[in-house]
Amino acid sequence: MPSRRAFLATLAASASGARLGWAAAGAPAYLAAARLADGSFDLVGLRGSGEAAFRVPLPARGHAGAGHPIRAEAVVFGRRPGHYALVVDCALGAVTAELAPPEGSVFNGHGSFLDGGRLLVTTEQRTADSAGRLGIWDASDGYARLGEVDSGGLGPHEARVMPDGVTIAVANGGINTEDGREMLNIATMEPNLTYLTLAGGVEEQVELPQLRQNSIRHLAFAAGGVTAFAMQWVGEGAEAPPLLGLHRRGAAPVLCAAPGAEQYALQNYTGTVGVSGNGREVAISSTPGGVLHRYGLDGTFLGSVARARLMGVAPLGEGFLTTDEQGGILAIEGDNARPLARHDEIWDNHLITL
Repeated sequence: MPSRRAFLATLAASASGARLGWAAAGAPAYLAAARLADGSFDLVGLRGSGEAAFRVPLPARGHAGAGHPIRAEAVVFGRRPGHYALVVDCALGAVTAELAPPEGSVFNGHGSFLDGGRLLVTTEQRTADSAGRLGIWDASDGYARLGEVDSGGLGPHEARVMPDGVTIAVANGGINTEDGREMLNIATMEPNLTYLTLAGGVEEQVELPQLRQNSIRHLAFAAGGVTAFAMQWVGEGAEAPPLLGLHRRGAAPVLCAAPGAEQYALQNYTGTVGVSGNGREVAISSTPGGVLHRYGLDGTFLGSVARARLMGVAPLGEGFLTTDEQGGILAIEGDNARPLARHDEIWDNHLITL
C-alpha cells in the first residue's frame, strides 16, 4: 500500500479547483467510512436504498467525518488519538488535503461544519492532560486554522452544531488518556454535556455525578429541542446503568434504560446514537452486544432489534437506517430489520447524514 504522503500527493495533483454540489457525487444521503477485506480503506456515499453512490479510496482508516452542507466535500477523521484528518472531494474522488492538530494535541475522531459550511470545528485534546479543545478551521480558505476554544471538559469525543446553526453541543467524555487510549482517571472521571458558542463560550453544562463513570460519547438532535447523548460505562462490569440520556435546555436530563436482560445485552457499550426519520424516536446501537434499542422522547423503551455487530444509525423514512460489520445495510421499522443491500466493506461505527 502506498504511503499516505504519496497517496495525497498523487490525488491532490489530479484535483481541480471546481467545487461541485452533492448531486455531482451521485446524490448520496449518507457517508460511511469502511475497511475492505484486503486491508485497504474507503469512504462510501450511500443512498437511502442502500446502494453506493460513490467510493473514494482512503490512505488510512477513517472513523467518522463531517459532510459539507453545500459542496460535495467531506472531512474524515482517523480513530482517536488522531494525528490527521483528510479533506475528500467526493465528486472528483480525490483526497485534496490533510489537516494536522497543533503540536501537543490530537484529534478525537469527530467534527462539524457551521456557519453555512464556512467553518469546521474539530474535537481535540491536549496530550499532556486530555484538556478538551474545539479546533476552528476556515473551510472557505483551504482549511486554514483560525484558533481553538475550550470544550468545557476532558476528552471531548463528538461535537455537533445544533439546529439553530450557532450553538455547539459537546460530548466531553471525561477521560484522561494523554496520548493513547489507556484510561488514567476512572475513579475521578467527570463527563459532561456542554453547550457553547464560539463567540460566548460555555452556556450550559449537564453532569452526571451519580454516574461519573459513564463516559458521554455521541450526540443526536430530535424533535422538540431534545439532545440525545449516548454513553459508554467504564465502571464495574456487573452494573448495567442507563446508556442513553435525553436533554432539553434548562431541564434535568432523562436517563433511559431497557428492562432487565435487555439492558445487560448492550454490554455497557454504545457505538452511536441516531434519531428516526420522523424525529420522534431515538436509537442506540451496541456492536459487541449486537442490538439496537429504540426509545421515545420521554425516555420510554420501545423495543429492540438483534443483529450481529451493528454499527451506524441514521434516519430513514419513519424509522432508521443501520449498518453492520458484515457489510449489511438495513432499514429498521419498529422492531423489524429489513435488509436493503450488502457490500464488500466492513463499516466503521458511524453514518453521517447529509
